[in-house]
Amino acid sequence: MENSEVKTKTKINLPTKITISRIVLAVLLLLAIFIIYYLDYFKVFEVSSLNIDMIGGKVSINLINIIILVVFLIASLTDFVDGYLARKNNMVTDLGKFLDPLADKMLINGIMVFLALNFTSLSDHLTFPFFLVILMIIRDLIVDSLRFVAASKGRVIAANIFGKAKTVSEMVAITVVLLNGLPFSFFDNSWPQLLHISDFICYISCFLSLLSGVIYLKDNYKVLID
Repeated sequence: MENSEVKTKTKINLPTKITISRIVLAVLLLLAIFIIYYLDYFKVFEVSSLNIDMIGGKVSINLINIIILVVFLIASLTDFVDGYLARKNNMVTDLGKFLDPLADKMLINGIMVFLALNFTSLSDHLTFPFFLVILMIIRDLIVDSLRFVAASKGRVIAANIFGKAKTVSEMVAITVVLLNGLPFSFFDNSWPQLLHISDFICYISCFLSLLSGVIYLKDNYKVLID
């Protein structure tokens, strides 16, 4: 019994603890976003913005979004830290393989849904195209279902290079949208809607998401038929 307890404890290594901290941070961030913009929606207080003059007009950066961005980047940094430590110190565990993509999805999908809904009082702020978010969430549900089936058979499907590229591209897209298109707004501010550089970054992110999903299915479809 004691050996079992020791074994359980050793699974919660430093990289896994960092991953768990990212999950907690994601939950707290999303809860804070909901409270802040719920109060803003009902005019309990007004979310202020920073206006920047540039070619084609002004670009407003939501100050709350800047705070969200800082927390998001800190949480995103832990994704690279836990992976680096796990590989460097040979501390890769099945628990870490399971929690790492879960933490990424909680953080990234939550922020993308927030940016797609755009329920702020700032109507001139860029949004993450809603139809892209739907496609990316559907992809995640399919891949997560595949992982669940694999886990039920004692297998673990770890993130591959395509999944990591998808995650990085999503982080970049979210950062640009939170900054309302900066720095690209300096020269594409007058371009048609959905054709800004920030929009194309979102399109690329969605493409990589779907591509990685197809590759996961191709490489692991035998899990469904074995």
